[in-house]
Amino acid sequence: MTQAARCQTQVDPLAALRAPGDPPWDVYLTGTVFLDIIFTGLDSAPVRGTESWARGMGSSPGGVANMATALARLGLRTALAAAFGDDHYGEYCWDALERGEGIDLSASRTVPGWHSPVTVSMAYEGERTMVSHGHEPPTEAVLLQEGGTGRPPRARAAVASLTPGRSAPWIAQAARAGTRIFADVGWDETGAWDLSGLADLEHCEAFLPNAEEAKRYTGADCPRLAAHALTEYVPVAVVTLGEEGAYAVDRRTGEAAEVPAIAVEALDPTGAGDVFVAGFVTGSLAGWPLADRLAFAGLTAALSVQEFGGSLSAPGWSEIGAWWRRVQSLPGQDPKALRRYAFLEGLVPEELDRPWPLRRAVPTIGFRRSG
Repeated sequence: MTQAARCQTQVDPLAALRAPGDPPWDVYLTGTVFLDIIFTGLDSAPVRGTESWARGMGSSPGGVANMATALARLGLRTALAAAFGDDHYGEYCWDALERGEGIDLSASRTVPGWHSPVTVSMAYEGERTMVSHGHEPPTEAVLLQEGGTGRPPRARAAVASLTPGRSAPWIAQAARAGTRIFADVGWDETGAWDLSGLADLEHCEAFLPNAEEAKRYTGADCPRLAAHALTEYVPVAVVTLGEEGAYAVDRRTGEAAEVPAIAVEALDPTGAGDVFVAGFVTGSLAGWPLADRLAFAGLTAALSVQEFGGSLSAPGWSEIGAWWRRVQSLPGQDPKALRRYAFLEGLVPEELDRPWPLRRAVPTIGFRRSG
C-alpha cells in the first residue's frame, strides 16, 4: 500500500454525508508553496553582528502547503493547484504533499527554470521572525493557480486568502458552482483597512481574521463586537483571540460562541493559523454546531504548535484521539471543560496505532537511501 493510499484509511469526518454525485474533492486550494526552514530553541532574537545557535531545526513544505496538509490529515479529500520549482526543493515539496499526504496535485505544475520560494523562520519567546525569498512564477503558472483557462474543480469548499484591492476570478467562479468559500486575510500593508477593498468577501461563507485585523477592518474596540460587525458582510465571522481562544458569530442562525484556548508549551507557532482554519472548515463541512467547530479548530492548532514546521506539524486523528484519551485520564480535570470536547468521543479512533506514521519536519530535506 502506498503512503497516499494509507492516508485514506484514516477517519473520514464526512463519511455519513457522502453520496453519489458529490464533488470529487472536499476542499480546493491554490497559492504558493514555499520550502520552510525553521529554527527553534533560540534564547532571544538574533543580534546584529553576532552568531546565534538554535537548539532545534526542521524543514518542511510551507505556504499554502500548511493548509493543504492540515486538511488532508483531518481526512478531507484535498486538491491543490500550485507552481513548483524544478529544483530539489520543489521536488521534495511535491513528493511530501502528493506521496506523503495524499494531496491531489493534478492541477499543479512544475515550472522549468523557476526556483522554489524559501522562508527561514526563527522561533523564540513564543513568537517568530521570518525571512523569505522568491520570485513571481511565470504568467501561465499564475493563471493556473487562479483556476486555469476553464474553471476550478468541483469541490465542497475552497479556502481563499483575500488580498486588499485585488480579486481572484476563481473565487466567484467556484462560489457560483456551489463551492463554499472560507477566507482569511493577511496584514493590509496599504494601511487602508477598507472592507470594500476585499472584493471577494461577498462570495464567502466565512471570514476568519485575527483580533487585530477584525478591529482595524470594522473600527470596533472589541474583537467580539468586530465579529458581529463583520456579519454585515459575510454570514459567519470567526475572530481568533490568541491566548484567549476564538469567538464566532453565525448571522444565519443568530448563534454566537466563544471557546478558550488550550494551554500548551509551544515549540513553533508556524502554520498554527492555517491549522485552525482547516479544523474549522472540517467541522463546518461535517455540519457540527458552531461551538464544536471552534473547539476543534483550537485543539488542532494547539497540537500543531508542539511540533516543528507548519505543514508537517499538523495533527492527524490519532494525535487528536491520543490527546482526548489522555486529558480524560488526568486527575483534577474540570468536568465542564471536558464536556466541551465530548463531541470527539464518537470521532476519534478506538485504536491509537495509526496505520501510517505522520511525517515530521527534520533538519535536512531528505537522506539518500544506501545500497
